[in-house]
Amino acid sequence: MPPPVRSYVLRREDEATHPDSIRAALAEFFSTFIFVFAAEGSIFALDKMYTDTGTTVTSLIMIALASALSLSAAVASSIHVSGGHLNPAITFGALVGGRISLIRAIYYWIAQLLGAIVATLLLRLITAGMRPLGLILASGEGELRGLLLEAVMTFALVYTFYATAIDPKRGSLGIIGPLAIGFILGANILVGGPFDGASMNPARAFGPALVEWRWRHHWIYWLGPFIGAALAGLIYEFMVIPTEAPHHPLHQPLAPEDY
Repeated sequence: MPPPVRSYVLRREDEATHPDSIRAALAEFFSTFIFVFAAEGSIFALDKMYTDTGTTVTSLIMIALASALSLSAAVASSIHVSGGHLNPAITFGALVGGRISLIRAIYYWIAQLLGAIVATLLLRLITAGMRPLGLILASGEGELRGLLLEAVMTFALVYTFYATAIDPKRGSLGIIGPLAIGFILGANILVGGPFDGASMNPARAFGPALVEWRWRHHWIYWLGPFIGAALAGLIYEFMVIPTEAPHHPLHQPLAPEDY
């Protein structure tokens, strides 16, 4: 699905009821389900295999790998239908950048949250009632530091998403977009996992929080990602993507694949 041109609108023509909007929302639901099922499921698997569920290097790598691989696959399976957001923060960054209408953003947010909830419920059913731990700050970590960490990690995620999935001049770079997006998520989990769980995705945090009704520090996993996503969307839109084609008086402009 080619990225739409930048525009700030409530909705595009017939978008609220157009079949493409419904298909896009369904793609967001199923792809978010795929991602959260694997990302949260890796934590369930660790709890099943080991009695000591504390954070270790092995468990951190396993969670980062499961999250990165599942996100890459989920983005690849939906990018041609919905743009492959799978994350309310990415949708918010696209909204701030004018790449998605408000109506479609609302559709995506509902679908993403429902996908995360269903994935968590099914995990609890399949694992014989094992309880999802959810995302909370590590002992000794302050809320402000957690908020800043979520904002910085989500900035990196949304910036990478813009560069590989939205930028009109991305050229052949779009082919490896899902892989790059998965890589930055996995890398950020290796950095932020021991501190706050490294969510970068409000839906990923919301599913377990709702199922287990654990809301401690939950606001951090909404406000931090939304701040980082908004900054990434604005910076990439207005400082990286040119508003008009550059002029090259002495030579022909490069083709997109030559950048």
